[in-house]
Amino acid sequence: MSDKTVKQNHNIILENRRSLNISGVTDVDSFDEKTISLYTELGELTIQGRELHIDSMSVETGNMTITGDIWSMVYGDKDRRGPISALGRLFR
Repeated sequence: MSDKTVKQNHNIILENRRSLNISGVTDVDSFDEKTISLYTELGELTIQGRELHIDSMSVETGNMTITGDIWSMVYGDKDRRGPISALGRLFR
């Protein structure tokens, strides 16, 4: 990340436990159909459910859309804000 990167707000909008819109995403650590682990401007976030799918992710804006049967969202370490990785760049 460059020194000119502006921190973004972090928001979560969950619609009917089927569609999740997240802003302020800085990196995706890992994902499969049951768990998505990512980093936001406010730390680690783990989403658990069934048939989870990352529909879109923008490295430039930090916005992500996830669909599936969403069961839980759990924040972890507030100080861990992973950088944009090659994995995150795949979702441009």
